[in-house]
Amino acid sequence: MPEPSQDKFAGEPLHAKQESHKHAAEQRRAKTKRENNERKHRLQSDGRSAVTRSIAQAVVLKDRDLFFLSEEDGSVPLKGEHGLGLYYHDCRYLSGYEFKFGTAKPTVLVCTAISGFGATLELTNPDLRIDNQFLIRKDEIGIQLERLLDSDQPALRDVFKLRNYGRDAVDLPLHFVAESTFESLFVVRGQLAQKLGYRHPPSWENGRLILRYDGADKIERILSIRFSPMPHFTRDNSARFEFKLEPREAKELCVTFTITEGRKQVVPQNKPPPGDMHEVKERLEEYANHWLESTTQIRSNSSLLNDVVKRSLRDLYILKTSLEGEQFFAAGVPWYVTLFGRDSLIASLQTLAYKPEIAEQTLRLMAKYQGKKIDHWRDEEPGKIMHELRVGEMAHLNEIPQTPYYGTIDATPLFLVLLARHAAWTGELRLFEELRDHVEAALSWIADNAEKNHDGYLKYQSSSKNGLNNQGWKDSGDAIVNEDGSLAEPPISLVEVQGYVYLAKVSLADLYERAGESARARELRDQAEALRSRFNRDFWIEERQFYALALQAENRRAAAISSNPGQALWTGIIDPKNARSTVERLLSEDMFSGWGIRTLSAKEPRYNPIGYHLGTVWPHDNSLIAAGFRHYGRKPAAFSARSWKRRRISHTTDCPRSSRGFNVSRMAYRSAIRLPAIHRLGLLGPFPI
Repeated sequence: MPEPSQDKFAGEPLHAKQESHKHAAEQRRAKTKRENNERKHRLQSDGRSAVTRSIAQAVVLKDRDLFFLSEEDGSVPLKGEHGLGLYYHDCRYLSGYEFKFGTAKPTVLVCTAISGFGATLELTNPDLRIDNQFLIRKDEIGIQLERLLDSDQPALRDVFKLRNYGRDAVDLPLHFVAESTFESLFVVRGQLAQKLGYRHPPSWENGRLILRYDGADKIERILSIRFSPMPHFTRDNSARFEFKLEPREAKELCVTFTITEGRKQVVPQNKPPPGDMHEVKERLEEYANHWLESTTQIRSNSSLLNDVVKRSLRDLYILKTSLEGEQFFAAGVPWYVTLFGRDSLIASLQTLAYKPEIAEQTLRLMAKYQGKKIDHWRDEEPGKIMHELRVGEMAHLNEIPQTPYYGTIDATPLFLVLLARHAAWTGELRLFEELRDHVEAALSWIADNAEKNHDGYLKYQSSSKNGLNNQGWKDSGDAIVNEDGSLAEPPISLVEVQGYVYLAKVSLADLYERAGESARARELRDQAEALRSRFNRDFWIEERQFYALALQAENRRAAAISSNPGQALWTGIIDPKNARSTVERLLSEDMFSGWGIRTLSAKEPRYNPIGYHLGTVWPHDNSLIAAGFRHYGRKPAAFSARSWKRRRISHTTDCPRSSRGFNVSRMAYRSAIRLPAIHRLGLLGPFPI
């Protein structure tokens, strides 16, 4: 087919001149120093996910390392600060994507993305006046959009099926615009890049629209967009089709976005992508089905329960990601599709009964990236388990410390807990023996940290200028508070983290005993019991009949009533004589919302039911608390019954958005929660955690 015409066409937004093709982050340099500092504070100190507008209503697709977020109509806005787009290796390859009937956007009728790697959208037309004369009445043109992500390429594939349901033939203009700023994911979230590469003007080569970026890290990134059939008109980053549709006639249009990156890239030749849409979908479904069939199978006489288990496992499959040949659960889409210490470990821990291989591979990755030296920029210390690993442009240029970053106080004991639980669940010491040196290094780091602080507790205080102020799971800057609402002062010892250390030592003692090392086992049990004794003396607040959220500078208690002691219940560190009052306090009106246990009591000065960690209800937090209830003989079914009863009685506006998923940054927690919660409520018997 001959090259499409380069003529102008009506209604097309002219692409900016070449100087406008500079990296979008360059324009951000014009922001005031105050604005930049505010952004930095919100992202680093406050622990916010992003300063973009909410992505709560986005249609989210993910296939391994590739993920895509769009509006409900399948588009991505061309303007504005938003987090939608196509991402790969911490770079947003597609930041704007619109398709219109001339100048009018289609109307979305329905959208479903149940597979996770694909979506089906049904669209139709509004009233269309063509060339200010011919009218196509609304709802006469149907468009079915089939969309697939394919990480093997990697590529995004759209197939539009247009059908004329009207009684007259129509000439239908269809207009596409695609934009890419090639921004780092951290820039999308609100940070500023220090070094910028060069973004080429869009070009048409071999019948494809080419968007190209020469990164400051010497990596060339290309997004190649192929249309089939070829567009009738092209200009800059736009393409237009003119379809003539007879009554009841249908036509098909395919759009394929292919990513390439490396030191030197050649634009892919103008040939059909490997396999048609049907073949690609079959291959992706085969991948998913193979993984799902390899998990532990649960069957019951309840169709609802069966569906919950099936949906949960599919959610986890979507979050499954790989690094260097090892699989793990990513922490969440879009901001946390990477290896996270705490998140990946907890998700693996909660799914040991279904897929212990993921836990094994996650542990190997954590061991590989275990800290080896003192590095203040990355909060790295020998033996410490990592927090977050990034692979994009800003990481390559060392503009961010996530290479990896080690600012987490709880990943190290959780690493040990998962390793011990894996051995208990599988009955094997093989992995324990393989990672023995890493186990000892982690225990040494815990011991060194406790000794350095002179009180035997694991504490945190960031040494990195770009580090997190708070380094537990509640990592927002205002999460750890005092009874009067003031912020706790570092160094900080979190109540649940001491429990993690206790559980790690008790659990590892069993492994050493099984390995024939009774002396080492006895030593760990003695250390655990000493920690338990100190803990119940120092963290227990007699007048409040509850445990402190944390110990802060000078070992002063941060006495705010929070959910954190509930996780300490799970670890077994709580003195049995204090367990009942702890459980009752967690289920009191100011803590139990009807949706679950709040992160912070409604009576606390800092309480905010829509704040990140100041009153919201987090699923993973509640799942571990439920396990803690069971550990001390309090059936979590009472927890569940109370929740559902209250939700039936009234529709309260006091519904923390985390419980509905609007502000949960850790999707791995939400996906894994359904499975262990089923066990903890007594529906399926024992569970490994």
